[in-house]
Amino acid sequence: YLHLKLWMVYPRSSNSSAFSCSTPQERLTDKNILPFSAFLTDSFGRRHNYLRISLTEKCNLRCQYCMPEEGVKLTPRAQLLSTSEVLTLARLFVREGVDKIRLTGGEPLIRPDVLDIIAELKKLAGLKTVAVTTNGINLSRLLPKLREAGLDLINISLDSLVPAKFEFIVRRKGFHKVMESIDKAVELGYNPVKINCVVMRGLNEDELLEFVQFTEKKPLEVRFIEYMPFDGNKWNFKKMVSYQEMLDQIRQQWPSLERLQSGPADTAKTFKVPGFKGQLGFITSMSDHFCGSCNRLRITADGNLKVCLFGNSEVSLRDILRSGASDEELLEIIGAAVGRKKKQHAGMFSISQMKNRPMILIGG
Repeated sequence: YLHLKLWMVYPRSSNSSAFSCSTPQERLTDKNILPFSAFLTDSFGRRHNYLRISLTEKCNLRCQYCMPEEGVKLTPRAQLLSTSEVLTLARLFVREGVDKIRLTGGEPLIRPDVLDIIAELKKLAGLKTVAVTTNGINLSRLLPKLREAGLDLINISLDSLVPAKFEFIVRRKGFHKVMESIDKAVELGYNPVKINCVVMRGLNEDELLEFVQFTEKKPLEVRFIEYMPFDGNKWNFKKMVSYQEMLDQIRQQWPSLERLQSGPADTAKTFKVPGFKGQLGFITSMSDHFCGSCNRLRITADGNLKVCLFGNSEVSLRDILRSGASDEELLEIIGAAVGRKKKQHAGMFSISQMKNRPMILIGG
């Protein structure tokens, strides 16, 4: 059925196969090869060119919205993807049309070989962007080498500008290390440096204006993220501050706030205070989902493919890889999973009742 479906949507050329195992260079230059893989296109026509790979389940913080207070049971090391397996899967996805890879965790920068992984990813023809999402604790020390390895984009988590509140939210010290990392990233020319802020009622929604002010003199994009439900984070609707509520509060202070044009697959609704160097973004996963333009796939640290962050169905690419499967066999499994992707997630109240991994075990 899958072969028939793909044949109908992407018929074979008489001169070449849409599924041939040509090199990335050949795929980029051969005009007979279709520009995007059928395996990464779902039944709603969404093309998935953005892959997020979790490098580790470990983290040196214990953020309330990400990890249960009691911690999580970590996967044994032998069951996590090895470096060669990460790169094998990355090569396969890039060959099929992925042009952006984001490395996540846990905290990806605590993985000893993160620099080697980034350097190897940068060698993949067709891959335009390698990004990292980090809590910033180790970032300042590693930044010069990350830049040298070819890291293109950085997202840094920061949920409070008040040191004591920061420590309460993340259950660890380290505020000044994160601020140092932000300054270092700006100094090294990253523009914008993206700041991820999960907004939670009763914790940090009173800092919205301070975060906006933070963008005045630095090339930052502060991204306000609606609080999302995952196992163990004690989500409830009352804690969630909606995009519209945040926007209304900010507009009271800055009525001239401008909406910026977004790309078709951008997750953030972006705004700018006129005259400010940086800008704002809102990730509205709960109140105004962007499922219709979703172009993202996720691979967890233990090698499972998740086609939707809020879906609980997963396919183990690790097991298939270790069984000695060929690239084409892997692609058929990937294509079938992508083909099962739903039109949209179940909505905030249904999501809150679903069984899913804690965020730490998915990869941010």
